[in-house]
Amino acid sequence: MTKKQTKRILRIIFIIASISSLAFVPWILVKAWVLPLPDTVQEQVNEAIDHGFDGMIVYVDEAGKPPAFYTAGWNDRKNKIPADPQALFKIGSISKLYVALATAKLVKDNRLSLEKTLADYFPELVGRIENAEKITLRLMVQHRSGIPNLTDSPGFWEDPPKSSKEALELVLDLPASFEPDEAYEYSNTNYLLLSQLIDKVVGYSHHQYIKEEILIPLELNNTFGSLREVDIDDVMSGYYVGFESDIKTNDYGLNGYGSMVATAQDVGIFLRALNDGSVFDEGEQAIYSSIYVYEHGGLLPGYQSLAEYHKDIDTVVIQFVNTTDFDGYNWNLSQIVYNRIVKIVRSKKSS
Repeated sequence: MTKKQTKRILRIIFIIASISSLAFVPWILVKAWVLPLPDTVQEQVNEAIDHGFDGMIVYVDEAGKPPAFYTAGWNDRKNKIPADPQALFKIGSISKLYVALATAKLVKDNRLSLEKTLADYFPELVGRIENAEKITLRLMVQHRSGIPNLTDSPGFWEDPPKSSKEALELVLDLPASFEPDEAYEYSNTNYLLLSQLIDKVVGYSHHQYIKEEILIPLELNNTFGSLREVDIDDVMSGYYVGFESDIKTNDYGLNGYGSMVATAQDVGIFLRALNDGSVFDEGEQAIYSSIYVYEHGGLLPGYQSLAEYHKDIDTVVIQFVNTTDFDGYNWNLSQIVYNRIVKIVRSKKSS
């Protein structure tokens, strides 16, 4: 067999394998990926609604330009209220950026140590959380602790715990996922414990500490630590595929994880400040850079969000979508849409 014939056979095998793999991928994802790229962000947002999202908000902050807002679909599907760019939104795990930053500030003030252990800060958890004597604060921030993820507990989202204490009990006495610093596993338990630790060290709510040290200096007046702090009518409705009802009143706020609500603009302002360093006092940025990331996504029933800074075009893009599903296809779809929006912005920059 010649080299040319071998290459041809390999190419046919690759094509067949690719076609076979598509049988397991929802065609809506394939369609969203292969459609010609629209000329404008607004066209892409409109197209996203055609893919099945209920409502969408996009905030684009290009350096040197006024921020731009794009919306489509419904803020409230039942009452036919259009998506509002100034609506509050449950930002889910984007809140981890704020908690990690608060941790870095307390480390710089010598009120916390990255090398102290879970046992040092919570001696009552020794014997209840495996390896408590070896899990450092640094490993918790970095999701390298091996502490099981509480939201993976059976039935968590259907019948969520009523308190942070009840939530933590879901993972007590469970075996570790791995030895500390031996692997990475995203675990909401880490940030539940970090939030409790900040409460303990400062002597009051970590939400208040975040407000004093981060929100007020940045003039983020539309960011709140809890759904209970806001008028529920100001919050964008949330929808879960297969259910007709609006689930925005469902509160998964367990002492700080997944509980924050904010406007897209407030998240965008915070993300730029995090990336350009203006949110840090002297010495804090080096600490933060050593422990956590500068972008994040958020996912709660009815709410998914992406917040990223794109250095090559000096642009922050925030995307809020108020539709989620059980299989996670909508999350994949939102990422495809987000990447296409960034590609449109990048193309405009280079033209």
